[in-house]
Amino acid sequence: MAIEVRTETANPDNKARSFGENIESDLAPKFIRVVENAAVACARTMGRGERELSDKVATESMRMTMDSIPMRGTIVIGEGERDEAPMLYIGEKLGAEFRDGTEVPEVDIAVDPLEGTNLCATGAAGSITVLAASEAGGLLHAPDCYMEKIVVGPSCKGAVDLDAPVAENLLNIAKQLERNVQDLVVVVLDRPRHKQLIDDIRAAGARIRLISDGDLSAGIAAAVIGTGVHAVMGSGGAPEGVITAAAVRCLNGYMLGRLVINKPELEERIARMGIRDKNKVYRAEDLAPGNQIIFAATGVTDGALLKGVRFFGEGTRTSSIVLTLMTGKVRFIESIHLAKKADVKVRFA
Repeated sequence: MAIEVRTETANPDNKARSFGENIESDLAPKFIRVVENAAVACARTMGRGERELSDKVATESMRMTMDSIPMRGTIVIGEGERDEAPMLYIGEKLGAEFRDGTEVPEVDIAVDPLEGTNLCATGAAGSITVLAASEAGGLLHAPDCYMEKIVVGPSCKGAVDLDAPVAENLLNIAKQLERNVQDLVVVVLDRPRHKQLIDDIRAAGARIRLISDGDLSAGIAAAVIGTGVHAVMGSGGAPEGVITAAAVRCLNGYMLGRLVINKPELEERIARMGIRDKNKVYRAEDLAPGNQIIFAATGVTDGALLKGVRFFGEGTRTSSIVLTLMTGKVRFIESIHLAKKADVKVRFA
């Protein structure tokens, strides 16, 4: 049983692409199942203090579910290189094909099986299971390094600059939102490397929400009006930045990112990946350039946008979001997964 709330946005270029329709319309419901199953699996480990176990069960669940989906999927952002990750490694092939030879879509997939492993392990708010998918070549193969990021909502397109002073960016955001800088809430990862950024935000007069993990879900919240988050600033993982960019594009938000290449081994790695300009400032359209994009996430623990998994005697309840770019749909989905019992009862609560 699924209770679906749907918000549709206009297709920006009003072009019909039949292949894109197949990817988004056919695969989006199936990818909801991927993130839901993973969320339920790792939610059972919540609060046990075993972050590696939580991540493992989410990863195993995602892989098992994706292997049942008719597609030719390639992991472009995953748990790491093949030698580091037994499954959902970069380059891994996933999906099932029809025995009669019916064509299946080819898709690139970026996954974070459990964003906020520490949050799940401690029972703190904000952990989610998440993936993004696009046609082949539609997601940047980002190196495993940090990325400077700024994420804002649709009203602030073009109003921020990675090289501008923090106070200037905040003033521009406030002007676009027709409010005072003191009214803004900026999300920042609580890390020693952000000390100067935090000092600058406080000096400008804005409010800060420090988070221990989960800048991906914070970026999504910044692109949605009414979440109480007006911007995300600071550096976080580049792979997570690509997944965030996929969501930001679907939500018509605005994002800037730049790789932090500060070690010789990273210089060598981006050269092998074909990245020539280490100082390039990427927009969301550069990080997730696909014409057809699916973003799906399910809450594991309660967060600003999604409720966590809830277990009850008759089954399980999940809260998910699925976004599609070309078809222009934003769906918030509440699902009740009924227990397989003869006397099961459905509760509305």
